[in-house]
Amino acid sequence: MAEPNKQANIALMPGDGIGVEVMAEAERVLTFLRDQDDLPLSWEVLDWPSTAWHQQHGQMMPDDAMDQVRRYDALLLGALGDPGPLSEPDRYCLPDGISLAPLLRFRKGLDLWACERPARLLPGAPRYLADPRAADIDMLVIRENSEGEYVNQGGRLGQGTPHEVATQLEVFTRRGTERLIRHAFRAARLRLEHHDEKRSFYCSEKGQAPAQVCLITKRNAQPAWGELYTEVFAEVAKEFPEIGLRHELVDAACMKFVQCPWEFDVVVASNLHGDILTDLAAVLSGGLGLAPSCNINPDSRESPALFEPTHGSAPDIAGQGKANPAAMLLTAAMMLTYLGHSSSAERLRNAVAADLLASEGQVRSCREVTAGILEHMQNQA
Repeated sequence: MAEPNKQANIALMPGDGIGVEVMAEAERVLTFLRDQDDLPLSWEVLDWPSTAWHQQHGQMMPDDAMDQVRRYDALLLGALGDPGPLSEPDRYCLPDGISLAPLLRFRKGLDLWACERPARLLPGAPRYLADPRAADIDMLVIRENSEGEYVNQGGRLGQGTPHEVATQLEVFTRRGTERLIRHAFRAARLRLEHHDEKRSFYCSEKGQAPAQVCLITKRNAQPAWGELYTEVFAEVAKEFPEIGLRHELVDAACMKFVQCPWEFDVVVASNLHGDILTDLAAVLSGGLGLAPSCNINPDSRESPALFEPTHGSAPDIAGQGKANPAAMLLTAAMMLTYLGHSSSAERLRNAVAADLLASEGQVRSCREVTAGILEHMQNQA
């Protein structure tokens, strides 16, 4: 956590689609908190990366983009991507490989090797599981962000011919594995202080520790990296004797996320597996409209961290005021915690939860949701 009294400068990057709308609401809320809580925050709104920037300049970002973002303490990104619907053939659109490339460039170039995505079912949020225990979903999925399946090593030979061959190389290092798993155990230790009686009861039923780290691999089919993860997991676990251990294969984990998600605490996974599991966890905790995330380097503050909701750019509803800004606001709360403003972050989270419960079942616009959240924060004050 940063020093709470230190001036922090933030880059607001709306991006594409509904990112523009939810970022505007995030700026409203940040302005309110800055003024009400006297937070030492400043920010600038950047019109890149975005499809609109690409249309004007032929690229998603300026040539010196990485040098520019390193001047900030945190980056808040709305969403990227605009494939364009078939009903608008003249619309300027880009393939995902181009429009989403800045995400990988930020994560790798800034060495943001850990992606954290909490999944907690708030009262009033949509609940897709009938089991009453689903109300107690509260997990943290930590995804490796810098290597693994997304290193983009490989290629296509004989492209377009009947004999085409495509290769995609996965790269896992002991250093990357160890720092990821140790971070997961540290996160579990912090969460141990906040586990409630219901979780303790569920864990005692299963003979589990109240705090737990679950390792995800596919070591039965991919033994090289699966065994590396397993061995490092066992080694690091010795440093955290109070934390329970669990190991699931990714396919079994998907099943158990639906069958008994309340049993999971901290989940640690490779880049690809974490990507898949976090979307599933988001739906179980109310949907992508309530799913925040951050990309951080827990060992260093030399580069800014990147914060982004997980919902994507949703071009089919962009510009219609239908987007739910809650995921963006919960993401902003994660950013505030990172910058050392935990009380303001908790105030924002509580307001989002209170508004969600008070407005259950109502259909509201993006700005109306924010207005309700601001009203709850004003009442808290």
